[in-house]
Amino acid sequence: MERELWSGRTGFVLSAIGAAIGLGNIWRFSYVVYNNGGGAFLIPYFVALFTTGISLLILEFAIGNRFRGSTPLSFRRARRGFEWIGWWAVLGGFILVTYYVVIISWSLVYIFKSFTLAWGDDPNSYFFGSVLGLSGSPLDLGGFSSEILASLIIIWVANWLIVAKGVEKGIERANRIFIPLLWILAIILVVRAVTLPGSLDGIDWYLKPDFSRLVDYNVWLAAYGQIFFSLSLGWGVMTVYASYLPENSDIVTNSFIISLANCAFSFLLGFAVFGTLGYMASATNQDISTVVDQSIGLAFVAFPKALSLLPGLKVFTAVVFFTSLVIAGLATSISVFEAFATGLMDKFGLERNKAVNITFVMGLAGSILYATRAGLYWLDIMDNFINIYGLMFVGFLEALAIGWILGPEKVKVWVNKNSEIKAGRWWDVSIKLITPLVLALLIMLNTKSNLESPYGGYPEIALAIGVVIILAGMIVSVVLSLMRGAE
Repeated sequence: MERELWSGRTGFVLSAIGAAIGLGNIWRFSYVVYNNGGGAFLIPYFVALFTTGISLLILEFAIGNRFRGSTPLSFRRARRGFEWIGWWAVLGGFILVTYYVVIISWSLVYIFKSFTLAWGDDPNSYFFGSVLGLSGSPLDLGGFSSEILASLIIIWVANWLIVAKGVEKGIERANRIFIPLLWILAIILVVRAVTLPGSLDGIDWYLKPDFSRLVDYNVWLAAYGQIFFSLSLGWGVMTVYASYLPENSDIVTNSFIISLANCAFSFLLGFAVFGTLGYMASATNQDISTVVDQSIGLAFVAFPKALSLLPGLKVFTAVVFFTSLVIAGLATSISVFEAFATGLMDKFGLERNKAVNITFVMGLAGSILYATRAGLYWLDIMDNFINIYGLMFVGFLEALAIGWILGPEKVKVWVNKNSEIKAGRWWDVSIKLITPLVLALLIMLNTKSNLESPYGGYPEIALAIGVVIILAGMIVSVVLSLMRGAE
């Protein structure tokens, strides 16, 4: 089967940036900066980018471009025993996307809510009560929220339609629209935020450097964790995207462009988020620290409350914000959809349409749990486990496999052949030492925390189910790697 290709470098770069820029870039980065030393956090953040993020991205691009297959097939061609690493990457990414699309569906619902600012004066109760209808525990599923379920189906259909059209006509064409539009929306949000009274106070909180925090190893670990997640490493996405590049592509330079563009977008959105929250603090006579929230609370509670207090353009700003969430989410979800579908195509010799249909049905079925009234609990549980034992573990295995078994020199020769910027000794040190050590430390610390006290205070049976799903994914990865493929 002839392999599809991007129409050119621009299509690949835009699609890879789309895969990297996700929902977390819009809400998580700002909070992490604020909570870890403000402007001083940018020091460990960029150290992490240049010592781990770019290096691991080069590795994933190199494996895909050199061995020209889906993530499992590319790792198998590198060395037969590596195939299960590729399968765990795409399966882990697939588990992640089953709940990731639910957050996109919330954002889609909120676009329509924005026209009437339906959350009113109490966005917290509105989101958790009226929209999610959150039940009392993860074991009390409580049926479905009809609007969330309908929105979820729409998001999955959108993913299916885009990926079914293929690399150039589907994914690339979508990202040529998504990414420029996303930057335009981001700029609109920033301009709107910085023109508000009190916005500079919020931005000051966002960037105010606390250099004393640099001696706290937790700040450095937070920086490495943020870089790893924000570049979508360990999902199997970047490997398969690079497999659609011509063999004479500039891998190293592309890695720098994509990494820096992703980080620039995160940094830019911070001005919009904290500028708006600064206005909110000023308008309500509160301290900025009392209005800042993290993760989902920032996007669906704190920010809507701030939007309701704007002196004008409330509806416009709200629609722009939630539209940006949907677009950023879709650009990432189609990449994970593609990685899983391509794995099926290469392993079982399936045509694209059949592989995409199977992925669509499995994905939609897997997302149903998160559309129930207990969905938020399960989303939180699975996100905790898949981030640690899925994405982080895959990154650790990739660095171990290439750095210590295959040998970084073989990969480095390939990427340097056509790259303006060369992967030198710094790349070897990163892949062999820094990346595996940092990821191993992050995994151990998170595991220690989970063993000392049950994550989130959830019932042990719920946490056990989460562990079983992760272990099952690993076992399936090994089984698939042992099966005879179409190749």
